[in-house]
Amino acid sequence: MTVQIGSGWSSHSPLLVGVYLGVPLTNVGGHWGYLPARWGYDDRGWCWRKMALTDTKVRSVRARESAYRLPDGHGLYLLVTPSGGKLWRWKYRFHGKEKLMSFGAYPIVSISAARDAHEEGRKILARGADPMAEKKALLQTQDPAKVANPFRDVETKWFEKWKAEKDERYVKNARARIDEDILPEIGDRPINDIKPPDVVAMILKIEKRGAADVARRALQMTDQIFRYGLTQGYNAHNPAGAFKPKDILKKIKRENFKRVSAAELPELLRRIHSYPGSPITRLAVKLMAYVFLRTSELIEGQWPELNWKEARWDIPKERMKGAKQPHIVPLSRQTIEVLKELWIYRKNDIWMFPGERTNDHMSNNTLLGALETMGYKGKMTGHGFRGIASTILHEMGYESEHIETQLAHGPADEIKGAYNWAKYLEPRRKMMQDWADYLDKRLAEVSPAPLNRAPSFRPRRRKNAALK
Repeated sequence: MTVQIGSGWSSHSPLLVGVYLGVPLTNVGGHWGYLPARWGYDDRGWCWRKMALTDTKVRSVRARESAYRLPDGHGLYLLVTPSGGKLWRWKYRFHGKEKLMSFGAYPIVSISAARDAHEEGRKILARGADPMAEKKALLQTQDPAKVANPFRDVETKWFEKWKAEKDERYVKNARARIDEDILPEIGDRPINDIKPPDVVAMILKIEKRGAADVARRALQMTDQIFRYGLTQGYNAHNPAGAFKPKDILKKIKRENFKRVSAAELPELLRRIHSYPGSPITRLAVKLMAYVFLRTSELIEGQWPELNWKEARWDIPKERMKGAKQPHIVPLSRQTIEVLKELWIYRKNDIWMFPGERTNDHMSNNTLLGALETMGYKGKMTGHGFRGIASTILHEMGYESEHIETQLAHGPADEIKGAYNWAKYLEPRRKMMQDWADYLDKRLAEVSPAPLNRAPSFRPRRRKNAALK
């Protein structure tokens, strides 16, 4: 017999007497309705159990401002994140301690696959063992030498091919990410046994420690390794390519680098001019204001890169972001004066900005420390000079393409970019001179002294070392 009274239901409402195709009725806010359920056996014995999740329901759910759960039974639930991710989680207790196990992301991990993994975990728990600990121990006890076609071997072959013609620093950073984040998790497993949930768990573990950008790069690199393996016949599938970063990772809120406003610029220039610390540091910050390079591109500058005859700084592509193309910085009269003064304090004929206690170049923290000493902690960064220059030069009416080229915001297309590094050189030269003149005028608003002061002593001479 079918009895239906009203409509709507809630899993939080108490079960009430009634029948709808044999299903108990519920009361929702004073309204009668029905709750889909099934007769089954669980920890309470034979009883009515709420019907599990369905593909139709899971596909229809939408993200909210905060994460929420869709229960499937016995601690298994689907976590819906604010970014729209749908992640399988199992909450259980072992020796009185609450634990949380991940089974991957929906739809990569289907409802049936998540339930199978959940059921296997419950069996392990029933015999008195910790499912997560047992899984980890199983991976650790595997002898890498006996594993057929481990991921580690394919990664090694891929890396040797990939690193060719890459910047040394970039290669070093990539190697560190692989060794620290990827290989410890899946390196010793047969590459064909690795499934999407394994990659998801690895990436989410990186994100959990607050390294969202690292997590994205690790996923990208893992995807490249699997794709290389496919082309060489080492593996038959690519679990890292079965989903997109946005399917599992939180959306990153990008923040602009801290910088002062145009109204605050004169006072900043005055404090740079009167900075009482190391003269090399003072000149580095001055030069940053004039040429608005990225911090690493500035502090790693080398004297042989300067073309004094043509008044330009030629930075090789290996030192530029992405190592795709070289970059030219036209030198204004003021910039040349800064460089001439900087030459006086040189320690060698290589680094323009040598470190105070090392044979290497100056560190980024040196510039940040100087700005902090000037009173700009949390208000200004080395990168902030780029933002200031971009904003003001656009307001001054310069062509956007000229500004972007000088900022080295090149096109993503490597072939197209190869022809752009020397583009618009003459208008860029005029723009950089006008920019230096603008800074001097702004400084004059708060100080009568020019931004570049001539040294009060004669430069020391070094054997075989002279400006060319």
